[in-house]
Amino acid sequence: MNILIVLTSHDTLGNTGRKTGFWLEELAAPYYAFKQAGAQLTLASPKGGQPPLDPKSNETAFQTDDTRRFENDAEATQALANTVPLHSVSHQAFDAVFYPGGHGPLWDLAESQDSIALIETTLAAGKPVALVCHAPGVLRHAKNADGGPLVAGKKVTGFTNSEEAAVELTDVVPFLVEDELTAKGGHYSKAADWQPYVVQDGLLITGQNPASSALAAETLVHFLKEAQSA
Repeated sequence: MNILIVLTSHDTLGNTGRKTGFWLEELAAPYYAFKQAGAQLTLASPKGGQPPLDPKSNETAFQTDDTRRFENDAEATQALANTVPLHSVSHQAFDAVFYPGGHGPLWDLAESQDSIALIETTLAAGKPVALVCHAPGVLRHAKNADGGPLVAGKKVTGFTNSEEAAVELTDVVPFLVEDELTAKGGHYSKAADWQPYVVQDGLLITGQNPASSALAAETLVHFLKEAQSA
């Protein structure tokens, strides 16, 4: 199986002067879940090259076995340093697309025509898209076949308003993921803050927070294996 992982290129946290980017666990845990399943991985980002890491995600409190393994994995860090430009990829080369979160995607991927087109064409081709934490917010402008919001009527989850409040960024982010998915007609649900929670609705898989990233990846792998054996 071939899986495309789409990362943010945005590194600035609003007007705070602080840095943001992708959240390390949300890349590292899925990366190894996909590798264990034998997947071939391609990493992409809007600008290509090295995507910005949210420095907070590599603080001791947020490190995991997967993040430490990733940091010490020459093949993984080399792939990360050389992401391909998002405009250069299409769904045709891949069986699925996965979006890690972090706050960065709310600024660039959510507004990226390349990302919107990738999501729409992947799903239209009958291939799954999985997004975790803040990444479900990149669905905000995607449309379904009839031109309505892609998430309308679909079961979805993503970073909660209360989780955003807990990290004190409610007034910094361009929009709140929970509110946006709800406003677009998504059937939004959630678990307790910071607990693993993944929702699947057909080809669309969404995870609530960093703790949900491994489960979201495993859900995607299970879906692909079922589809292969069918």
